Amino acid sequence: MAIDQKILEKARRYDKDGKVILSLEQKGFCVALLKNGKTAEKESNDPKEFHKLIKSSSVSWVDYIVEDLKRDAIATATSMGFSETLVSTLLKGASESGYEDLDVEMGLLVPVIYAKGFDVTIEHILVLLKPNVVVTIHTTEITRFFRLRRYGKIFMQKIKPRDAKEDQVTMVLTRILDENNSRNFDALRHIEKTADGVSEKLSKIDTPREEIGREIHFMKHALMVYLNGLWQTIDVLNTLRYGDPEILTDDDRLLARIGALVIEVNYQIQLAEHMGEVLASGLEVMQSIYNNQLQILNNKLALLVGYLTVLGTAVLVPNTVATIFGVPFFTLGEDFLPYYLLIIIGSTVFSILIAWWWVKSSGLLPKRVD
Repeated sequence: MAIDQKILEKARRYDKDGKVILSLEQKGFCVALLKNGKTAEKESNDPKEFHKLIKSSSVSWVDYIVEDLKRDAIATATSMGFSETLVSTLLKGASESGYEDLDVEMGLLVPVIYAKGFDVTIEHILVLLKPNVVVTIHTTEITRFFRLRRYGKIFMQKIKPRDAKEDQVTMVLTRILDENNSRNFDALRHIEKTADGVSEKLSKIDTPREEIGREIHFMKHALMVYLNGLWQTIDVLNTLRYGDPEILTDDDRLLARIGALVIEVNYQIQLAEHMGEVLASGLEVMQSIYNNQLQILNNKLALLVGYLTVLGTAVLVPNTVATIFGVPFFTLGEDFLPYYLLIIIGSTVFSILIAWWWVKSSGLLPKRVD
């Protein structure tokens, strides 16, 4: 997949004459802190071209883009001096996060979460470490390190050449993980922004139930995928924190930075779980609304049945009386007509009263219909 040209344009850096000095259009990028304290950077499509800069540096960071992580990562990593065993072991669990320490080199498989509405996707970044270099390998969909590329020299200048190698590598790794955590948090913002549209639909009583149910299902699924990515991240960070790898520092001050990353991810998990609680509350409210609507419909149907019962009785009883007096057995004559009408009217009124009393006593006519 081609890299978005708008992202590239934002990431470009120009000199004072307007000439592009950092385009980020190359697959590979390397920024290094040299042993004399200066910084240098280089772009190339061939990772082997970074060897000279890496060897002359005190610590360096290489960011390389591949089309397919499982297919291309091994060749890229081995060309930069990493063992095939390290990379293949990490990629075997590419559906989850991973950690592998081989003493002289180590690797991480870090989750990358990005969202478009409720469409949440988890990719992975392969992070490989040696005593003086940190390498990140990822696909073209992951553009979160472009800004870090642009300011690579700045964060490298914060590292002192006299610091221990383990401290330098740890500081570079921590900066990369921090950038990834921050961009992962953007996914929750996208979910929350889309969820606001769902809450607006919930406020409208004419919104179809099927549509609301589908939207809430998408929202719940998005939160579950997002939380899954965060739990994977926590697993990597905790393993990194307590695994005691040889390549990384033992300095408590620097290890506290990794602890701060764990706290930050836990904070994101709490926010996501809070959104889940809000979602559960919304479901309860929606269920209450539907139950109320069903109760209203039930009351209306009961009222209709009661009225039909009264009307049926009012028609049936007089009709029965008229039928009885209409048989040839009764020859009452015309003089009995007033009494005949009186009996019809009286039976009608009496049957209506009896039917109304029975309907009311049976509860078919609710006292109040909302």
